[in-house]
Amino acid sequence: MNYLSAESIAKTFNDRWLFKDVTLGIAQGEKFAFVGNNGVGKSTLLKILTGEIQPDGGKVSLRQGIRLGYLTQQPSVDENLTVKDVLFSDSNEIARVVKEYEDCIHHPDTTPERMQAVLERMEELKAWDYEAKVHEVIEKLGVPDFDKKFGALSGGQKKRIFLAQLLLQEPDLIIMDEPTNHLDLSAIEWLENYLSGANITLIMVTHDRYFLDNVATEIIELDRGQLYRYKGNYAYYLEKKDQREEILKAEVSKAKNLLKKELDWMRRQPKARGTKAKYRIEAFYDLQEKASQDLRKEKLELDIKEARQGGKILEVEHITKKYGALPIVNDFSYVFKKNDRIGVVGKNGVGKSTFLDMLTGKIKPDSGEINPGVTTKYGYFTQEAISLNPNNRLIEEVKSIAEFITLSDGSQVSASKFLDSFLFPPDKQYNYINKLSGGEKKRLQLLKLLITNPNFLILDEPTNDFDIDTLNVLEDFLDKFSGCLLLVSHDRYFMDHLVNQLFVFEGDGNIRLFNGNYSDYRDWVEEQEAMEASPKASKPAVKEEVPVVVTTEKRKATFKEKQEYEKLQAEIEGLEKKKEELSTLINSGSTDHKQLQEWGQQMQQIAGDIDAKTMRWLELSEIVN
Repeated sequence: MNYLSAESIAKTFNDRWLFKDVTLGIAQGEKFAFVGNNGVGKSTLLKILTGEIQPDGGKVSLRQGIRLGYLTQQPSVDENLTVKDVLFSDSNEIARVVKEYEDCIHHPDTTPERMQAVLERMEELKAWDYEAKVHEVIEKLGVPDFDKKFGALSGGQKKRIFLAQLLLQEPDLIIMDEPTNHLDLSAIEWLENYLSGANITLIMVTHDRYFLDNVATEIIELDRGQLYRYKGNYAYYLEKKDQREEILKAEVSKAKNLLKKELDWMRRQPKARGTKAKYRIEAFYDLQEKASQDLRKEKLELDIKEARQGGKILEVEHITKKYGALPIVNDFSYVFKKNDRIGVVGKNGVGKSTFLDMLTGKIKPDSGEINPGVTTKYGYFTQEAISLNPNNRLIEEVKSIAEFITLSDGSQVSASKFLDSFLFPPDKQYNYINKLSGGEKKRLQLLKLLITNPNFLILDEPTNDFDIDTLNVLEDFLDKFSGCLLLVSHDRYFMDHLVNQLFVFEGDGNIRLFNGNYSDYRDWVEEQEAMEASPKASKPAVKEEVPVVVTTEKRKATFKEKQEYEKLQAEIEGLEKKKEELSTLINSGSTDHKQLQEWGQQMQQIAGDIDAKTMRWLELSEIVN
């Protein structure tokens, strides 16, 4: 039973077909993910499915009684409303009473009579389950104070509120455009688990490859105006896509060869053209259409010359930063080494961007020192495209930095040619920047950063607004980049493939240095949580107490106990030495992920052995001494 059906829908844009003859149906429990390059029409297709815009052909049908929820990239609402007004729909009676209940518990001056009336109404409507869901959603998504004005919030906070609003409406069919943008990693993981539920029916556009793998049951690629469906995860899609494109290349090549013969046939005896077989004439035009397909794909090209990097790169010594009573960084030190690959993770609002601003000198720490090397040249990619002049044309923006750009092999190209390699062809280079899309502005921002030839890249959420193919190119470039990389990203796939260390912002200004990528860190966190949740498993079983006769005399140590005591002293010293050696190796700057992981496991094992042997040594020392 289809919840939503689209039959032969078509849409044009600027006198070209975005897509045509697209047919699609989604049934209960199915989860579709649309993928494709920027500009192919993914967001437009979602808007047609939701009824926000009308197709130029075909029709969309929503089954009667099915409630649809839609999360857009740029939702709008009255800026004077409070957060609670946006979250709770007045058309939902349960939502209304939960809203009033939340209002009561957040305001200490609520009268007992009002509270009693609300509690009775909650009981009557059996609204406690819904209220529990409200608390889970707002906590996991980091929704700010209910009484805040919506207009005073940041873009990321607004997006999280709209997402919370959508989930609390509990629609039968959810349609989402880039749901993971502006969420921190813990919120993305929670949303991933929520949407994976059997009762959730979902259509989404996302560039988050782990999210695709873990949520989608079917991946639908929009390419050259056609839909291609793949029942499986992202890895399966990549495999089948490569196979499809190879088959298409072979078919087009075969069609071109056959077209030459058919063209000769069409040209023969022009006066008798009317007597030619009609079916063969129609087949000729079909063949001509297939043979004329342009299989070339625009691909971002990243190539720059890196500035030389000296021995000293960046030294951070005991920096501290607070905003009022809120600690951002508390006594943090680190010496950056050549080819460092470090990810920065933590919840939204914990101070990651402030930390990056301190490293680049945009703001000063309250105490401590930040000393860059004389050859260190930052390339700082921020979440906001503030470095772009909206009144400039693209070519003017690039030429203001350099007329010619030096590539990694030492050759130079013009500003226009470099723009072309960044998917800005000559006909677009004289467009004004304020006319660009979000993805195009991000691409131009990246271009401006790279032509300064940095050797220390600091990237704050670089993956927003980029399609998957562009992310793959950027990932490949950063993998080969020989300078230092400091990366903040909510894209776990992107981070896992690029970093081998983490700065983990744990709150209250504490920053943990973790050796490994994000998935390694999540595994470690789960292990710690499991140990805390089952203390019986991590501690030796307590034997049943039996009465003992207490004497004032201490027993003497046996010969074997004395030997064990002396042996333990030597063993502990040896283990401490091994621990120091491993610590030196881990901090040596190695980029071998497997080796770092092995050293980390050895360090953990040695630390456990030292603790166990030290406890036994203390027990024996009481007897021996």
